[in-house]
Parts: sequence; structure tokens; C-alpha cells
Amino acid sequence: MRVARFMHTCWRAALLPVGLILAAQVAATATQLESDTLASPADIARALAAILTDGSLARATLDTLKAAAAGCALGVGLGSFIGILLGLFRIADDLLDLTIELLRPVPVVALIPVTMMLLGFGAQMEIVIITIGMLWPSVVLARAAVKEVEPRLMEVSRVMQLGFAARLVKIVLPAILPQLFMSLKLAAGYALVVAVTVEITANPQGLGYGIMMAQQALRPAEMFAYLLWIGAVGWLLSLLLNATQRRLFPAHGRGEPR
Repeated sequence: MRVARFMHTCWRAALLPVGLILAAQVAATATQLESDTLASPADIARALAAILTDGSLARATLDTLKAAAAGCALGVGLGSFIGILLGLFRIADDLLDLTIELLRPVPVVALIPVTMMLLGFGAQMEIVIITIGMLWPSVVLARAAVKEVEPRLMEVSRVMQLGFAARLVKIVLPAILPQLFMSLKLAAGYALVVAVTVEITANPQGLGYGIMMAQQALRPAEMFAYLLWIGAVGWLLSLLLNATQRRLFPAHGRGEPR
């Protein structure tokens, strides 16, 4: 039943993109398209098959996903820990609130030149940028989640004189785990975006670098093939995380698309 519902939803969702692809192919055929900036869907499909066959797309995908996963794990983990501390300790929240609000609006791409000066080119620099990009949203979401914990539970922990570790493990984490997973799910998609952005501008590897090389070599079909592949990777990642959320937290995953 669930599989049938999923297939029915996918069929409806595919109508618009399939229609656009067919219209683009008809237009390219009718105009006999020959361009250094555009490509027909048929040419894009052939370019995608070529980079899949020679292994370059698989290597680039692995490089991007490794950097995105590492940066996402570090950023969400550290940010969630800081957010939990701020949610539990009012003094720490008051001391760091202004600092967080000043640093949070700074675009992560603006830190690329600074990070390049410190670390140079490469995967390490990319992971640091992704980590910073994931850090502040995770801090804010975790802090808000802790503050929404049932006050009576926190009062019980104080009456029982639970230490910080016991309060964290027995009360806070069980109450906010669904929100922390939501933070991870949102960060995963954003991490992929930041990873590709860094690779386009500063890291000579990964999917973003593949886009740049195709653009500089005037291979628009290959460039669009990389773009479509990035979209497909992001879509599959979203499906995986939504399925995991429904399995782990069914009450919080009912409104998610299947």
C-alpha cells in the first residue's frame, strides 16, 4: 500500500519536469540548437552517460558527499551541544546571545577567502566552511528545543538533584531528539549546497569543480549533466532522511512527503 502510494505521488510529481524536458527537446530540435552555453536534453543525457561510464562523476560525487557528511556531522554535533548548554544555563545564554546574533547573519561563503588564507585549498578547508555553515542554525534550533521541554520535567530533575549529565541523558535528550533529527535533516541539504559552492570557488575536486571545468571547456551538456545529478543526489538524500525520520519518530514524520 505504501509503495503504491509512493509510486502514485512520484508519477504526479514527474509530470512537470518530464513536460519541460520534452518541450526543451522539441525546441532544440526545431531550432537546430548549436551553442556554447545551452544544450538539448538528448545531449545532456549523452554527457551524463559519458561521465558515469568513465567514473569521473562517481569520484566527484564521493568527494562532495564525504566533505558534506563530515562538515554536517561536525557542525550539527557541535552546534547542538552548544545549543543544549545555552538552553539549560541562562547565564551562558545571556553571555553568548549577542555574539551568536552578530555572527549568525554572516554568509558562510564570505568566510571562504579567510579560510583559504589559513588552510589553503583542499578538502580540509571545505569541511571547515561546511562546519561553520551548519553550526549556527544547529545552535539556534537546539537552544529553542531545550527551552520547549516541559517545565515540570525540569522541575522534577531539580527536585531529584540530578547532575548535568543525568539531566541531559534522562530528560533533555529524549525530549528533544525529534527536533535534533529535524535539525540534521535540514542541515544535510544545506551542507550539499555549501559543499558544491566551495568546490566551484576554491576546492579543485568534487561536483562543483566538475561544473567549473565543464563551463571553462565550453561543454554545456556536461555542465548541465552535473547540475541535474546534484539535484538527483539531493532528492535521494531527502527521501532517505524522510524515511529514517518516519521510522525513528513516527509521530513527527507524518506530515513529511513519502
